[in-house]
Amino acid sequence: MSIGWNFLVPAFLALASSTEQAAVLPHSDPVLERAISRVYPSLVQIHVLSAYSEGGRERKFQASGSGAIISADGYVITNHHVVGKATSIRVILPTFEELEAKLVGTDPLADIAVIQLDLSPRPAGAPPLPVAHFGESSSLKVGDTVLAMGCPLALSQSVTRGIVANTNLRIPRALELDGENVGSVVKWIGHDAQIFPGNSGGPLVNLDGEIVGINELGIGLAGAIPSDLARAVAGQLIAKGRVDRAWTGMVFQPLLKDSPPSMTGVLVSAVLPGAPAAAAGVKPGDRVLAVEGRPVDVRFDTQLPAFTNELLQRTPGAPLVLTLARGSQEMKVTLTPLLRDEARAKEVELKEWGLTVRRLTRVESIDLQRPNTKGVLVSTLLPGGPSDKAVPALRREDVLTEVAGKPVDSPETLLKATADLLKGARAPVPTVVGFERGAEKLLTLVEVGIRPPQEPPAEARRGWLPIATQVLSPKLATALGYKGRKGVRVTQVYPDGDSTALRVGDVITKVDDALVEASEPQDADVFDALVRAYKPGSKAAVAVLRDGKPLTLTITLREGPRQENELRLYEDVVLEFRARDISYLDRVKRRWPKDETGALVSQVDTGGWAAVGGLRTDDLIVSVDNKPVHTVLELEAVLRPVKEKKPHHLTFFVKRGVQTLFLELQPTWGDIREASK
Repeated sequence: MSIGWNFLVPAFLALASSTEQAAVLPHSDPVLERAISRVYPSLVQIHVLSAYSEGGRERKFQASGSGAIISADGYVITNHHVVGKATSIRVILPTFEELEAKLVGTDPLADIAVIQLDLSPRPAGAPPLPVAHFGESSSLKVGDTVLAMGCPLALSQSVTRGIVANTNLRIPRALELDGENVGSVVKWIGHDAQIFPGNSGGPLVNLDGEIVGINELGIGLAGAIPSDLARAVAGQLIAKGRVDRAWTGMVFQPLLKDSPPSMTGVLVSAVLPGAPAAAAGVKPGDRVLAVEGRPVDVRFDTQLPAFTNELLQRTPGAPLVLTLARGSQEMKVTLTPLLRDEARAKEVELKEWGLTVRRLTRVESIDLQRPNTKGVLVSTLLPGGPSDKAVPALRREDVLTEVAGKPVDSPETLLKATADLLKGARAPVPTVVGFERGAEKLLTLVEVGIRPPQEPPAEARRGWLPIATQVLSPKLATALGYKGRKGVRVTQVYPDGDSTALRVGDVITKVDDALVEASEPQDADVFDALVRAYKPGSKAAVAVLRDGKPLTLTITLREGPRQENELRLYEDVVLEFRARDISYLDRVKRRWPKDETGALVSQVDTGGWAAVGGLRTDDLIVSVDNKPVHTVLELEAVLRPVKEKKPHHLTFFVKRGVQTLFLELQPTWGDIREASK
C-alpha cells in the first residue's frame, strides 16, 4: 500500500476557476452544485520540496498534494505526509494565484498538518480568501453521497462523487508515519469516490458543502481521516504548533476472542518499563474496565481507536484513576500520565561525519534499554564516509555519548562539538568518539571533516596527434578492401589539426618502424600508446592507406592537452555537486568555440539541492545570480559569499547541449560550517 501524493485524487470534472461558484453543467444537480461551490473555491494545490535521510545524507525530493483553506487568515489543512518534512511550500489557488506558505504544525500520529499562506504579496483590495467549513463526520452513514476534492497528479483542482462505503474502516499496523501507527487513533471513512495520486490532504465533502474528512489513502476503497478528529488536531496545531497528548506507557488490544460475552474492558497487552502505568502497578493481562469511572468495552479492532484517543486526550500531569480487573480481582489504581513524546525525532545531517543522527525519544530509549534519553542516535551512514571508515566503524542505532572527551547529549551539542573541532582546520581532524552499542561502551577514532579536493597533479607532457580514431576490425578491413590488415582508421581531425596531412578515412598501419597492432575493441589504445612514446615537437613517419593506396606522411607530434584528471575540480558539499574546468577535448566533443567558458558539471548527487533544482551532469554553468563564471575558481568565488547570505533562491544560468536555461535552486542552508564552504 502506498500513501500520499502518490495516490490520492479524482478524475477531472469541468469546474470554473471562479472563487464564487462552480460552473453549471448540462443536466447538473443543483444539490451537487451548491456543495461544490461551498468548498471548491477553498481547494488548493500544494507543491513541496521535502527531505528525508538515506545513506548518511539528507535527500531532497519534490512532491505535491492537496489542501483546503479553513480560515480567512490563510490556514490550510492537509496531511502530515504531504508537508511534514517540507523545506519549502508553494500553494496554488483555483484562481491560479500562487503563494508561499509556512508549516505551522504537523502531527504524524493523526497524519494531519496545518500550513499558513503568506498573504503579504496579495495586492491591496484583494478579495478575502474563500473558507471551507467542517461538518460532523460522526453523522455520516453508509450510502451517503460524498465528494472527493483534490489535485490529481498536481494538474488542477477537481472533484469526483461517490458514496460512503464504511464509517469504521480499520487498517491495523498498515500505515506507519515517522514511527507512529496512524491506525491506532484513526478509523477511516471508506468511500468509493475515485481518487488518484495528488489527492492527499484534499477534503471529503458532504452534500451540505462541509468537510467531513481529509483524504489520505487508497486501498481499492479510498480512506479519509474523519473531520471530527482532523478539526480537533488542526485546532491544536494552530493554537500551539503541536498536539499535546497523555502517555501512560500501556499498549492495548481488544478482548480475546474466547472471552465470555459478559466480560468487558480492554486488554493490556504490554506495559513499558519505567512508564507511569508500570509505576502504578499495571501489568500485562490486566483489563481496564473504566477510566475515571467511565466504562470501557473494546471487543473489536474498530473500537480500539476511540478508546486510545480518549486516553491520549487526558491531561499530562493530572492523576488518572483506572478500574482494573486482574483475574477475578477488581482494583483501582491511580497513575499520572506524562506528556507524550514523539515516536521518532527529526533527523539531522552531519556531512563532516558522513551520517545522519537524531535525538533519542522516550520510547526509543526504552527499546534500547537505556536509563535516559541522553546521547545521539545514529540513524544512517554514508558508505565509505568518515564514520563508516572508523575502526571500529559506527553502525545504525549506535548511541554517541562523547566526542573528544566531552559529553554529547543531543544533536545540538554534537553540532557544536563538530564546529569547535573544525574551527580553523583545513583537513579532517582525527577524533576519539565514545559510543554505546547495546550494553557495551566503545571508543573509536573518526576523521571528522570534509577533505577538500586535491590540486590536480601536473603530468609529463607527451606526444599527441589532434585526431580521433577507431580500430580497424577484420570485417571493416575486408569491407574497405584491406583484408588481413591491422591498424586504426581516422574518424575526426580536430579543428586545429593539420588538414593537409592526415584526413578522415585514412587507415594508419605503422608509426616509424612500429606496426599498429589493432584489430579488436580492446586494442583501442594501441595507437595512442605508440604516439605517447614520442616527445612533443618530434617527428614521425606515419604509414597510411588512403583510397586503397599506401602513403607515408611525416607528422610533427604535438603536446597533448590536459586530461580530465589534470583539471581543477570544485566540490560543493552543501549544494551537492562537482564541477571542473573545460578541457580541449570538451570543446571538440561539444563543438564549442575556443572562447567558450564556464564550469562543467561532472557530478550531481541524487537528492541534493542541485539535483532537485534541475542541474545535470555535463551542464555548463555560465553564471550564478547574474555573476559570470568562466572557471571553477570563479564559480567558487561566486558561491562563497552566497553561502554567507543564505538566500532563499539561487539562480544558475547553464548551457545544456545547444540550449540555455535558468535553474532555480531553493536550498535550506542550515548550519553551514567553514569546512563545508
